Amino acid sequence: MITLKEKIGYGLGDMASSMFWKLFGAYLMIFYTDVFGLPAAVVGTMFLITRVWDSVFDPIVGIIADRTTSRWGKFRPYLLFLAVPFGLIGVLTFYTPSLSETGKLIYAYITYSLMMMVYSGINVPYASLLGVMSPYPHERNVLSSFRMLFAYGGSFIALLLFMPMVNSFSSIVGNQQKGWAIAVGIIAVMCIILFLGCFSWTKERVEYSKKNNSSLKEDVKDLFRNKPWWILFGASIATLVFNSIRDGAAVYYFKYFIVEDDFQTVSILGFSFVLSGLFLAVGQMANILGVILAIPASNHWGKKRTFAFSMLIAMALSILFFWFDKDDIGLIFFFQFLISICAGSIFPLLWSMYADCADYSELRYDNRTTGLIFSASSMSQKFGWAIGTAVTGWLLSFFGFQANVVQSVEAINGIKMFLSILPAIAAFISMLFILFYPLGENQMQDVTEKLSQKRMNYN
Repeated sequence: MITLKEKIGYGLGDMASSMFWKLFGAYLMIFYTDVFGLPAAVVGTMFLITRVWDSVFDPIVGIIADRTTSRWGKFRPYLLFLAVPFGLIGVLTFYTPSLSETGKLIYAYITYSLMMMVYSGINVPYASLLGVMSPYPHERNVLSSFRMLFAYGGSFIALLLFMPMVNSFSSIVGNQQKGWAIAVGIIAVMCIILFLGCFSWTKERVEYSKKNNSSLKEDVKDLFRNKPWWILFGASIATLVFNSIRDGAAVYYFKYFIVEDDFQTVSILGFSFVLSGLFLAVGQMANILGVILAIPASNHWGKKRTFAFSMLIAMALSILFFWFDKDDIGLIFFFQFLISICAGSIFPLLWSMYADCADYSELRYDNRTTGLIFSASSMSQKFGWAIGTAVTGWLLSFFGFQANVVQSVEAINGIKMFLSILPAIAAFISMLFILFYPLGENQMQDVTEKLSQKRMNYN
């Protein structure tokens, strides 16, 4: 039985990851174009190149983690030793050096690539930890839900406080670029503490019947013939495209279409919150509600049906979102809330289903590669994020976007599509993939029973 403390400890890890991940998704594009000073198309290409490499790097981390042995286990040591590099390189990513445009571009490539590699180095083992904390699917559902609750909670804190901190520190030091770096530094310290807490409060307890001395070739072969994993791979890519396009364009939407400077800011405890920050924070609150609803919904209808239905609703609501005018603030926030509930319910289901795929692989091929399966799953999310952010940068350029000026009608319509039509297409594709997923509740009950017997014979 996993204690409440350990469930919270596991959640702390994704709280740390998600704080930075949301900063990357919501603010890194506009940081590079409006603060750092790079053209949108150049940034889109950089995101694609660096994230494709990073996606390939994920399975390397998973393979290494699967073969790690230490007194702390296979996966927990990475939380201990990479927490500080994670925070430091994150600050460097949002730092603006005094260089030429070419020098800045090279600096951006190097720091962002390093950031994503360190992110993989700590997040892949963290995700894989779910598969070895408990052998039971229902406990994994709970752990996955705790993970996502804390993830969205961390994202909510980061998104709500980040721009007020940027504005405040920029005013204090008299430099916007330094204000960004200081604000990220505060988030980085929080992330380091959270990762160390996750390391301290969790435990690896599943001993699995992995083939003796299985080769890398065998591991990869088993992954490639794992049909349920391939279906989740496609659904995950589409889901991340859905999220990355919406998150990456939200600040543009409020800066250039809504023109949030024309609206009064909301002041709380001396911090002034702009509409874009509140919009993103509302999304995180709704994500948390989606995670909470995912458990009873999946227990009643099953993970597959809950996933498909959530994507169907998100698609329909996203299409309607395109027709809102800049004065429809209430409707814009209300639909953000509804869409984000749907999006929030997806990810605890995804990660729990990935753990089921690891069980399926162990039962069918007598070879459990938890790290490889979760790293390859993380790779699919990186691919989805790479595609979404690259498309955002390229289409911004295609629609004629120019930083810090009044936008053309074509550019405004393009920015509106980023929060409506384009994510609706991604949601539809994700739904189509998941309809073919074969590991329903009855199938997983059979897998769990047979695997339990196999492990008893193995031990």
